[in-house]
Amino acid sequence: MSQDILQQIGGTPLVRLRRIGSRLPCEIWVKCEHLNPGGSIKDRIALAIVDDAEARGVLRPGMTLIEGTAGNTGAGLALVAAARGCRLVCVMPEKMSIDKRSTLAALGVEVIITPNAPPSSPDNFRNVAERLSRENGWFLTDQFRNPANVRIHQETTAKEILEQTGGSIGAFVAGAGTGGSSSGVGRRLKAHHKDIRVVLADPVGSALAAWVETGSPGPDGSYAVEGIGAAEPPLNLHRDVIDSVERISDDESFEVTRRLIREEGLLVGGSSGTNVAAAMRVAASGQVSGPIVTVLPDSWDRYRSKAWMQAPWPN
Repeated sequence: MSQDILQQIGGTPLVRLRRIGSRLPCEIWVKCEHLNPGGSIKDRIALAIVDDAEARGVLRPGMTLIEGTAGNTGAGLALVAAARGCRLVCVMPEKMSIDKRSTLAALGVEVIITPNAPPSSPDNFRNVAERLSRENGWFLTDQFRNPANVRIHQETTAKEILEQTGGSIGAFVAGAGTGGSSSGVGRRLKAHHKDIRVVLADPVGSALAAWVETGSPGPDGSYAVEGIGAAEPPLNLHRDVIDSVERISDDESFEVTRRLIREEGLLVGGSSGTNVAAAMRVAASGQVSGPIVTVLPDSWDRYRSKAWMQAPWPN
């Protein structure tokens, strides 16, 4: 019997897509991270970062946490803060859905909205979070640079995938928000077998795809998918782990998301569509011989106000 909701983080199921990609030469399996208590993969890093900070003595009872977030890490941190008796402040760019803002507010989080500013701007959400941390003496959880992020995916997410597949994996596909899952899972899987390919699923408009391929970020464009892609690579995204990139448009991401919901019964958000669309391309390429594993990062409930979710769906 669990004594704490935080003990329910992780241990998510891995399921095979039975309809989507059924005619492809490789099976596609999805790690259902949207079934974590806070509704996303970010629950894992929220707990890991707080546990690590408490163990090092830099986070003490009653302190205020602050994070720059697209929303999911904020929800995960809200669960942890509630269980540990801390206050939480989240800084979000205005691009993110009103559903995420409402969710965080309902969880008792103070939400600060910033313009969609580039990383060089003082108004960028991450820079605002760092400034408020310094000015107020709040603990910056710093998901984009905190090594506990990558470490928890090596120790839990990758370990679960290896156990659930019996170690038989052809490729691992994931988008990058902080880079923790791509880097942590990818490195652990490659340590298991060097021939496992790690593929970045990147939105068209993100600068990360070009950075993986050339070492220099590409042009910073606009895209509607939330939580993945960036104008510059986060410190927790390790380029040496990634073998290749698939660029996925918003239209393809949202089309595949609708298919996941309608055809597979998986109630997920837009970045899940990005990941599965990229996995389908890898499966069709003929370059891998084993099953392809990807992640479903979050739940559909935080996107219901978005135009792509409200638009009429084809029957």
